[in-house]
Amino acid sequence: MYVIANTLNYLHTNMVVHRDLKPSNILYADDSCAASSLRICDFGFAKQLRAENGLLMTPCYTANFVAPEVLKMQGYHAACDVWSLGVLMYTMLFGQTPFAVKPNESSEVVLSRIESGRLDLVNNNWNKISDSARDLLTNMLNPEPSKRCTASMILSHPWIKNRDQLSLKLLTNFLPQDINQTKNSVKATFRAVNSTTKIPILEPVECSTLAQRRVRAKSIVANQSKNEKEKNSPVNNSSLNKK
Repeated sequence: MYVIANTLNYLHTNMVVHRDLKPSNILYADDSCAASSLRICDFGFAKQLRAENGLLMTPCYTANFVAPEVLKMQGYHAACDVWSLGVLMYTMLFGQTPFAVKPNESSEVVLSRIESGRLDLVNNNWNKISDSARDLLTNMLNPEPSKRCTASMILSHPWIKNRDQLSLKLLTNFLPQDINQTKNSVKATFRAVNSTTKIPILEPVECSTLAQRRVRAKSIVANQSKNEKEKNSPVNNSSLNKK
């Protein structure tokens, strides 16, 4: 958690939002499997904040890790990365995602629960984790982005600062049905991911709206320049003088 939070803090300090933080986008840089070798990858959805209000509008996400404000399409910023990291922390502590619980839940229900910010706080292990961990989780998964902690605040939180003193006791009260529930939760998550239509398809840069607009603008300028040259050419002036 420290390494990823520290990396996010570096990105956010440089006004870069990853926008698609999830387990498959966190890899080891070598075979040591040391925490220091963890890297965030796949910056295909990453964006640098440049708008006047500092907000992003394009909904780029993976369903079960997306923040509520992204789904509401009311503008969002670096806080969406903190939400995704909070979902990751919750999953690592409890062995299941906080929003896809029942195997028969539809993708719409999962996404609706994410948008509302309703957390599963009655998990069998919720009362077994430390107060410090619960405090950090609830701050990272606050549905209101303005009240959500920042990456910098995560680094200064006691649960992170005192990480070398954390209990090594495993949460081992999972029964067989709990394991099956976890598997079904993952299946529900993938259903939500696969049915999500808001994720843009990556295409060559020349296919983007901005690139096409630039091509049209260059074409207009070129035509105007051509018309001006023809208008001022000696041949045209000579013809006008004869008339």
